[in-house]
Amino acid sequence: MILETSHRNKDISLLINDLVGKPFSFIKTIKMKGTVSKRMVIEESSDNMKDYLNSTFDATYANIELRPLGILVRIIKGTINFTWVIPFYQLVIYKGDYSSLYAQGRFVRFRKDGAFEQSKPFLHKLMKQKAKYESKYDFLNFK
Repeated sequence: MILETSHRNKDISLLINDLVGKPFSFIKTIKMKGTVSKRMVIEESSDNMKDYLNSTFDATYANIELRPLGILVRIIKGTINFTWVIPFYQLVIYKGDYSSLYAQGRFVRFRKDGAFEQSKPFLHKLMKQKAKYESKYDFLNFK
């Protein structure tokens, strides 16, 4: 689900909190050494994401916020902000020569540059958090 979040709206905040949980507390954020990635450039996206991105001449920036039950991908298009809400059970992360996020029939691929390299520790933290979430629902290991 993609929401327009340029201005604060209590209903949208409640919806986001319901889907992916409330933001981590200040103390928990310090213990985790941050819950927000650096600003990264979106290099490629699916066709159904084109409305939320800048034109081909302008770079579109995004950052990822970690929540207890999922992530928020905050996309900046000029003066308008969009938030792509992705619960962990819908999230698929591909990591190879590039890194991309897939969910809800959409995807974004991030440019491999200096900002992306600085965000690598955050992406590892994201994958650990997703694995921790999925381990709660591991039906193959009966104990």
